[in-house]
Amino acid sequence: MELVRPADVAAARDALAGVVRETPVTPSRALEAVTGGPVLLKCENLQRTGSFKIRGAYRRIERLTPDERAAGVVAASAGNHAQGVALAAQLLGTRATVFMPAGAPLPKIEATGEYGAEVELVDTLDETFTAATAYAQRTGAVLIHPFDHPDIVAGQGTVGLEILEQVPDVATIVVCTGGGGLLSGIAAACAPAGVRVVGAQAAGLAAWPPSLDAGAPTSVAGATIADGIAVSRPGEVTFAHVRALVDEIVTVGEEAIARGVLRCLEREKLLVEPAGAAAVAAVAENPRRWPAPVVAVLSGGNVDPMLLVDIVRRGLVAAGRYAALRVRLTDRPGYLADVLRRVGRAGGNVVDVEHRRLTGSGAAPGTVDVALTLEARGHDHRAAILAELAGAGYEVAGE
Repeated sequence: MELVRPADVAAARDALAGVVRETPVTPSRALEAVTGGPVLLKCENLQRTGSFKIRGAYRRIERLTPDERAAGVVAASAGNHAQGVALAAQLLGTRATVFMPAGAPLPKIEATGEYGAEVELVDTLDETFTAATAYAQRTGAVLIHPFDHPDIVAGQGTVGLEILEQVPDVATIVVCTGGGGLLSGIAAACAPAGVRVVGAQAAGLAAWPPSLDAGAPTSVAGATIADGIAVSRPGEVTFAHVRALVDEIVTVGEEAIARGVLRCLEREKLLVEPAGAAAVAAVAENPRRWPAPVVAVLSGGNVDPMLLVDIVRRGLVAAGRYAALRVRLTDRPGYLADVLRRVGRAGGNVVDVEHRRLTGSGAAPGTVDVALTLEARGHDHRAAILAELAGAGYEVAGE
């Protein structure tokens, strides 16, 4: 298979001039403190439609023949690719139909429709591609694959060209990856320049390590909060690029991804979706592993507000800053006050208290469980609060 070349990426960039934004690169002092070297963030979360996907979608549709454009385009996506295809089709004057799972975040469904696409909802993400393929065969519309096409790869690779210009001495680029379109494109643009390119994948649905081990795209099962990279099997085109050009694939857990989202919000003042935070998580989890300067690509910022609430809470828990405890104490006046006093003396901030009297639970008569939700400063502080309560004779368990 012929790989996308730097010249192909440069041609895509010419086609995208005036269509996409050259997104900023901003230094991260917080990550630099962890890694000991310069770390910068490539902010594709600030791109049109909220992610890098407009780059590949526009290049793919722009390269269609007039007859193909007249037939319209169709796509399958949980959100970011849907919005990219919808806007690209609108800008190029062609009709777009997008199949999305009914469980996709409502803001992504609404945004796709607002960009001019006809949205068709099906039950699951797996069914979207089947439905889109059938629609293409039935109507003659061109299927715009989310990652597995050379034009998609070349369009996404324009992110890499911008990085080379914005950070001329870049040594390592860390990129989140699901199907591999963005990773392949950046590698096509940057690997020939001697830059180390690293893919970061959610451990809960990591198809790249077994695929590379097997020497061919391999399907896996799993789940992850990072819906933007929740892809169970790499493509043939992207597999060829990753195998030839990418230096390393690492995986990051759900807690690390949640901490990455929280880190971007708190320290960088950037709203980043879980997929976009995977690269940040990989850098934070692997300090000093790669030569600096390191650029971590924030691939997107489209996140359902309700999911964001849950992710932030998970990030706080993972960082030891949010704790749910169960304390068993004697059901007599003064004991609850004593527990709260000891928590306060240890520096904990009580967020919520639930006083539950046990009846028929097998517990000793005259005892009660108190559920406490606390804010702490980190894992060591949380442990100190538990030690304070345990030292006073209370039975304490984390929930």
